[in-house]
Amino acid sequence: MERLGVRVGLYLYETHLHTSEASACSIRTGAEQARIYKEIGYTGIIVTDHFFNGNTAIPSNLPWERRVDLFCKGYENAKEEGDKIGLSVFFGWESNYRGTEFLVYGLDHEWMRNHPDMINWSVEEQYYYIHEAGGYVVHAHPFRSRAYIKEIRLFPEFVDAVEAYNEGNGSKDVDKKALAYAKKHNFPALAGTDAHGFEQGYNGMGFKKPLNSIHDFISYVKLGKYKMYTDM
Repeated sequence: MERLGVRVGLYLYETHLHTSEASACSIRTGAEQARIYKEIGYTGIIVTDHFFNGNTAIPSNLPWERRVDLFCKGYENAKEEGDKIGLSVFFGWESNYRGTEFLVYGLDHEWMRNHPDMINWSVEEQYYYIHEAGGYVVHAHPFRSRAYIKEIRLFPEFVDAVEAYNEGNGSKDVDKKALAYAKKHNFPALAGTDAHGFEQGYNGMGFKKPLNSIHDFISYVKLGKYKMYTDM
């Protein structure tokens, strides 16, 4: 199997990935995802499981801190395996506001435990509080058409970047719309697979240097020091 990182000529990272520990729609555990991405040549992955207001696998009748602890298991299991096999694993999540979804990067397990009110935040509140804590908000697959998405809603005032390429969209036309939207508002455009374990291709972000943290990822994205990779 040709290693994608070698093909691209960059250090390749997955930016949008789900695990079965926390996302009801994923068929791969965090550890399994880590092994898959190591095998195909990625340098690292960002675990972005569906949060409690999305397609979560976490029971809603538990205390908040327990729910957050369970939510982070997919990331933790991926990181434990990644540390063994030489794959960087970073933490994020995918929030959902009435069908519109966002990737959140730059914050951690403890921050989530300390913010039980986040489950009820509006898009505006999410942006304010995530930024206040040093995080970064990306509009995920903004033009996707699905049964759970009642309408396409855009929030250019309350995001930092746009996911332009998403393998889960299954449509180049949808990706083109997202890329045009990013260019119109001068947003960084990102590429991610939206990995659940049954994808046919892979997307990612390529960097000239390996990333040491999620904050490195955010910094390079802000500076435009990356290339998008799509296998579609």
